[in-house]
Amino acid sequence: MQATGRFFDGENGQRLDVDLSVDTAADTLRLAHPDLPMGSQYWPLDAIRALADHARTDQLVLTLRADASLDSALIRTARLTVDDANMISILTRLCPDLNRRDKVRGTGRRVVTRIGLAAAALGLMIFVILPAMANTLATLIPIEREVAYGKTVVKQMERFLGGKAAGGLACTNPQGRAALDKMMGRLTEAGDLNYDLNIGVFDHKMVNAFAAPGGQIVIMRGLIDRADGPDQVAAVLAHEIGHVEARDTTRNALRAAGSAGLLALVLGDFAGGSAVVVAAEYTLNASYTREAEAAADVFALNMLEASGTSAKALATFFDSLKGIQRTMPDLPVYLSSHPETTDRAAAARAFAETQDDTRPILNDADWAALRGICKGDKPARDG
Repeated sequence: MQATGRFFDGENGQRLDVDLSVDTAADTLRLAHPDLPMGSQYWPLDAIRALADHARTDQLVLTLRADASLDSALIRTARLTVDDANMISILTRLCPDLNRRDKVRGTGRRVVTRIGLAAAALGLMIFVILPAMANTLATLIPIEREVAYGKTVVKQMERFLGGKAAGGLACTNPQGRAALDKMMGRLTEAGDLNYDLNIGVFDHKMVNAFAAPGGQIVIMRGLIDRADGPDQVAAVLAHEIGHVEARDTTRNALRAAGSAGLLALVLGDFAGGSAVVVAAEYTLNASYTREAEAAADVFALNMLEASGTSAKALATFFDSLKGIQRTMPDLPVYLSSHPETTDRAAAARAFAETQDDTRPILNDADWAALRGICKGDKPARDG
């Protein structure tokens, strides 16, 4: 039971051609060479391990059990290569745990600890650092860049809603567009805005409206269909304009895109291609902080007041949406992303009582035109 092998101690690059012999009585493999301490080493047969994943099948690469190893591979650094077929056969037969993979005691605890620390760091980035960065970037990003980004987000939203091409869901009935422009002109004539608003309507039954970065605002056909009158649509638009002017939409989109990009890097999408997709979905279902919602409400009430439109419309619209949620719980509605509606509706009613001279924002003919803004277009993708 003798042969030769190549031995590396792992501490230097010196190779030793050692003589190998198996002592079955002592259950050991003896490595002999003059340069070894005291001329030899004795490896217990039950402590010998074979290293896997070697290309050659005509040799055996061995090391010792990792009882006290601290290296990342969980094995000692010594290596012994055996080419002799007879010795390989003997060691394969006599070493009971030759192919066993050892773990250092406490490895599981360290792995769990490191995973926990990594998760905590990721959570800190997503929920603390990224929001703070988004708040700062929202005030620094040039408006023209913000507008371009917002248009990209809106295009992605259109895909979510079933549009097969850009503009496929856009409602373009001329009379309806004229009525919408008249509504926006009345709302915005009293004050200067930071953005050139781009208001559109999507032919979709969802009772919703949302704002994207850069002054992009989209109303769903379902919201217009459910509204009792033009003042309710105007109230929703004024609220969304409030979010646009405060850059809430940009802040939320940056935060969502940053979170998606970070997760993409962690999970393997190194191109970050999911960032815009997640930002669009997040914007579609946008929920803002209570402070942001309160500020948008105040903005909307002041805009309605300046345009001579009754603020009561905001309250009655929220009331009507509560009924929709009870009867159609599966239908996403504007109300679902705006919490504490009862108190906010009460505040709108109280504000309306202070108004004196108000009039409908559109006459009956214009309101009928707005309700037909999707007529003459392509059939709705949602059926």
